[in-house]
Order: sequence, then C-alpha cells, then structure tokens
Amino acid sequence: MKKHILDNLPTIWVIAVFVLGIALASNHANADENKTITPKEFASNVAEVPGKVGNWFTGEVEKTKEYQKKSWAKTKEDFASLVKKFGLLGEKDESQN
Repeated sequence: MKKHILDNLPTIWVIAVFVLGIALASNHANADENKTITPKEFASNVAEVPGKVGNWFTGEVEKTKEYQKKSWAKTKEDFASLVKKFGLLGEKDESQN
C-alpha cells in the first residue's frame, strides 16, 4: 500500500494543487456587487451585438488596409533599392553585344 501511494505521489500533488487553485479562484471570484439584469436589458444587449461586431470588423479591416499600405510601400522601396543595387532591371551593358 505504501509503495502504491509513493508511486502515485506526483499525481496526488498535481491533483492537490489543482483543487487548491480552483478553491482559491472560486473564492476570489465573488464580487460584492450583486447586479441583476432585466430581461429587457438582456434583449437590448443581444440586439446590439450585430452592430458592435460590424463596427469592430470594419475597424479591423481599416487597420489592416492601412498596415498593408505601409508595408507594401516599404517593400516596394526595398525592392527598388535591391534592383538598383544589383542592376537587375537597369541599363543594358553594350559591351556584351
């Protein structure tokens, strides 16, 4: 019996720490304010969700477009610098004809 307990000691410790964590978290989660929400408020909040999601999505699209615009401008400059540096699309060398 003692050997069985010692073999499972790490598992026992993990379970004990988990239970202690859950107990502490549930005790800490108690708020002093007891706010109740009426069905009318709930319906109003639910009705506002599509608009809020749409506004958030529009904002994200605009931020992404702005980021891509800046990123592509920098990439374009870097590529032009690289082409100029190596002469990839530059003037043809007449000595090779």
